[in-house]
Amino acid sequence: MPTNWAAFHTAEPALATTVEERFSQHTHHVLATLRRDGSPRTSGIEVRFHDGELWLGMMPHSVKALDLKRDPRFALQANPGEGTGMGGGDVRISGRATEVHDGPLKAAYMKEVEPPEQFHLFRAELTDVTRTFVEDETYLVVEVWQPGKPVRVIKRT
Repeated sequence: MPTNWAAFHTAEPALATTVEERFSQHTHHVLATLRRDGSPRTSGIEVRFHDGELWLGMMPHSVKALDLKRDPRFALQANPGEGTGMGGGDVRISGRATEVHDGPLKAAYMKEVEPPEQFHLFRAELTDVTRTFVEDETYLVVEVWQPGKPVRVIKRT
């Protein structure tokens, strides 16, 4: 069952903080949506964490917005940045995006950013969050969280 950012943060505050920090390192990230024929589409996107939610704002009638209106499933990957450092690791979020039409919610979002006069706003409902990083220059560590479950940690040499 998908959940919002606040519920994830309450369940796993350390991982949620790390994921937010990774997304805050860069402005642009990669969003994967599903085209009408079911094939994947990747697009650049800016995301916001505000008021206990993960928000996805998009230009009016953008193909990624049209994809999400038709099929709400998405995957979001934080920008890895330049080089190979990836401070904080590689983080990905999957879930469903619900479009917000509520005037007060959109107004609150607009106070945080300066979107165009018309735009699509989606609230992310999380189905999983994954962080991959290297520990002690020896282990590849994968942390996977899903709603209602503790973080699963996989270590590989």
